[in-house]
Amino acid sequence: MSPPAKDGVPKLGLSRSWAVLRVVGLHLWPKGETGLRTRVVVALGLLIVAKVTTVYVPVLYKHAVDALDGLATQAVAVPVALILAYGVARILAQALGELRDALFAPVSQRAIRDIALEVFRHLHALSLRFHLERQTGGLSRVIERGTSGMEFLIRFTTFNIVPTLLEIVLVGAVLWSLYDWRFSAVTLAAVAGYVVFSIALSEWRIKFVRRMNDADTEANTKAIDSLLNYETVKYFGNEGHEGRRFDVSRRRYEQAAIRSSRTLSMLNVGQGAIISCGLVAVMVMAGYGVRAGTMTLGDFVAVNAFLIQLYQPLSMLGFAYREIRNALVNMENMFGLLAVKTEIADKPGAPALQVRGGDIVFDHVDFHYEKSRPILHDVSFRVAPGDTVAIVGSSGAGKSTVSRILFRFYDVAAGSVRIDGQDIRGVTQASLRAAIGVVPQDTVLFNDTIYYNIAYGRPDCTREEVEQAARLARIHDFVMALPQGYEATVGERG
Repeated sequence: MSPPAKDGVPKLGLSRSWAVLRVVGLHLWPKGETGLRTRVVVALGLLIVAKVTTVYVPVLYKHAVDALDGLATQAVAVPVALILAYGVARILAQALGELRDALFAPVSQRAIRDIALEVFRHLHALSLRFHLERQTGGLSRVIERGTSGMEFLIRFTTFNIVPTLLEIVLVGAVLWSLYDWRFSAVTLAAVAGYVVFSIALSEWRIKFVRRMNDADTEANTKAIDSLLNYETVKYFGNEGHEGRRFDVSRRRYEQAAIRSSRTLSMLNVGQGAIISCGLVAVMVMAGYGVRAGTMTLGDFVAVNAFLIQLYQPLSMLGFAYREIRNALVNMENMFGLLAVKTEIADKPGAPALQVRGGDIVFDHVDFHYEKSRPILHDVSFRVAPGDTVAIVGSSGAGKSTVSRILFRFYDVAAGSVRIDGQDIRGVTQASLRAAIGVVPQDTVLFNDTIYYNIAYGRPDCTREEVEQAARLARIHDFVMALPQGYEATVGERG
């Protein structure tokens, strides 16, 4: 079992990061989507061409400097042509990168949409028990951060990390072929040191990111809970109390954020020192080469350009690694929702409920939310077609529980519930709930139009049917008297 998070969602942990990446990868190469797969292939081709062009830019720069260095014996048109070629190569490298991003955007956005939809549908498939035991604010925050993290992960791994790795390999090969192995070795050693330092320190900093996330989720949950119960807060004059509860979480976030900021400064200084050491070492070697006559002034400039050009994307590595790890943590939390098993599920091949008369029978039903506290014990009664039955009792006696069992939000611990002789555990939940009408104790309205709310039970109904339902409920005249009629928005929580 995975350890539970503070918001009740099981965390998959770092060992499951590769599993998360594998799921994302499958969505980036979707089955049966030839168009999207073609975009992936073309985008990868553009990535390679763009990086080859980028690496060739310093070579053109070198030739231009050498031509200018020997201008007395060269035609003026030669360096001008090389400088123009240098400019064209830079523009081409950027244009190819932008074209790659544009081609890949539909692929990444489709993957994000599909995974978010899968999580959303799974949440609706989970039991009422799951949702009553979780705080909606924290749950929505998990999904929000998970989808944002997925977008960042796809964008940076595809357009930053992979291209940077390719560029490192190409620069190392070019330095080796143009000069000698020492230039390539020093460059790659500096890069390796930079990467190891960045990953090690960023991994240490992850705990502060986790603390920030936990505090952010807690603060968001408290804020939503307080605002949803605004009237209750005002009734009891507890504005100050709610403010203090919210501030406790924000203070935890503040402290973690300060530690995160300080360690970020340490990371940036260390990265800058490693980059500078590598750059100085290569420049010294190139300077001695120019003095010995084995290298030209253009070579000296080209080596500097290669290193600066390589370190520009590397300077994002620390940030990218931190954010990717953070994104993986957020995605692990979101995918943890998918790992939650559905408590109430249809049996394989379950038939639809066949309603003939509507005879309801509770037969020796036992039920408990927790084993230590039974709610119903050996309850039996029958509601014949056409009968009206009232269930009365003190608060907590199980009145609402009876309706929840009938809707099969929960399964009984013993006994059975039958409709027209059919055990409700043996039919599909969709057909069962479609056959029951309910007027809940609380007024439940979505933050949408009046028309949408009336039609919610059957979204495909006609406008005439909606208006007829309103007339039967004696609210049609009231709705028509509103400035926007049926298109008036009821507001959050109705």
